[in-house]
Amino acid sequence: MTSISRRNALFSLFGAAAGRAAATKPPNILYIMADDHSTRAIGAYGSTRNVTPNIDRIGREGVRMGNCFCVDSICTPSRAAILTGKYGHMTGVRNLNERLASGQQTFPQLLQKAGYQTGLVGKYHLSAGDIKNPPEGFNYWSIFPGQGKYFDPLMYEMGKERQFTGYATDIVTDLSLEFIKRRDRNKPFAMLVHYKAPHGLWEFDAKHAEMYKGRMEEPDTFWDDYRNRSSAGAKNEFNFNEQAARMDSPKWPTGRLDTTGLDARGKKAAAYQKFMQDYARCVAAVDDNVGRLLAYLDSENLTRDTVVIYTSDQGAFTGEHGWYDKRFFYDESIRMPFLIRYPGEVPAGKVVEGMGLNVDFAPTLLDFAGLPAPSDMQGRSFRPLLRGRTPANWRKSMFYVYYMRTELPPHYGVRTEHHKLIRFPLTGEWELFDLKADPKEMNSVYEKPQYASVRAELKKEMARLCRELKISEGELPSAEKAPAGRGK
Repeated sequence: MTSISRRNALFSLFGAAAGRAAATKPPNILYIMADDHSTRAIGAYGSTRNVTPNIDRIGREGVRMGNCFCVDSICTPSRAAILTGKYGHMTGVRNLNERLASGQQTFPQLLQKAGYQTGLVGKYHLSAGDIKNPPEGFNYWSIFPGQGKYFDPLMYEMGKERQFTGYATDIVTDLSLEFIKRRDRNKPFAMLVHYKAPHGLWEFDAKHAEMYKGRMEEPDTFWDDYRNRSSAGAKNEFNFNEQAARMDSPKWPTGRLDTTGLDARGKKAAAYQKFMQDYARCVAAVDDNVGRLLAYLDSENLTRDTVVIYTSDQGAFTGEHGWYDKRFFYDESIRMPFLIRYPGEVPAGKVVEGMGLNVDFAPTLLDFAGLPAPSDMQGRSFRPLLRGRTPANWRKSMFYVYYMRTELPPHYGVRTEHHKLIRFPLTGEWELFDLKADPKEMNSVYEKPQYASVRAELKKEMARLCRELKISEGELPSAEKAPAGRGK
């Protein structure tokens, strides 16, 4: 008897109320993940700069999580955390383009063993671009080498190279739909749709080239001068001062930004406008393709039987603090969009404010499939939160660690509902933010005497989380030891 058969038998015996709607067969899973998609560029999260009607539909017909965070805001480590439900010190993936070692247990492997048909298309980013090290746990896969290309991408498909013509976002959708259409209709499917967009260099297609030509609103922290905090912010190389110089080149892929005659302030403002317009056009292509996926589910009467998730591999800066990219343990960087629809169980139009993490994705998806999470997964299912019930012992804090010694100093810290403490080991500096009084993280209060007790409690909580997660002091970034590396 398969795991799915045993699960169905249990539902028949015990008549579990929460699972009756899916008792005859576990739900299909459509997991859609963009790359670097900020919550501030999604209509469902209140964006006033762009529109995303199809992505918004998932939230309107399901649940929007307001406080979903990643535990390391960089592509490869976050993707490893999502697949395994574990932090980087457990997966060994702490840097960009690192390989997820064979033998690391992932939720697709467990779904596949339980009888699911599993597929992965798009950006994987855990094989270091090596065709000889394919993703495990998939009946079908077609992935970009490394970052992949926006136009005419080469893909590694089931161990062979395959050259495509067209725009990557459309191609990922085409292949994903092909897999779903070819499925065995007597078995559930789990399809992972991983878009490259809107990751830099924000190459949009001709279909969306005329969108967003007007002036984009600047975030109110765009002209941040990085005072009243550590030196880390001023060292962040992903800023629009430097980006202006990169864009003012005839080789820039979306067209040169001519900054002739502009002073430094004018160049920075112009670079933001071009970035945000190009970024929003890439998002528009993703949104159109999400619409294609949802329309197929509707046409095949699969909507009610399918868990649909839209998320990103992390958050992203879209001009906040004068930055783009991610990495920093600031909320714009770590807050992930997470919209989920599952008619019959997940209530429509609700917002969940409980704290979810990317290490929770694997146990949550296994929970929907009726499968237990392995004991070594460090996340936990937030399915109860989606139903409107917060367990009494649900987390009140999270631990974050960014290991790389690159364009931004390595750092780690703890976030609670109202406070955030960050340690920068290379300089010995700390930052402490009162998120209730200063939600945009503009002024560190670490040195203020009135926050002495808060500071002490947060350090105790950081130590407790390290013990709980089995992170030894030697495994944290330090002045003497931090992985080298560069890239996006």
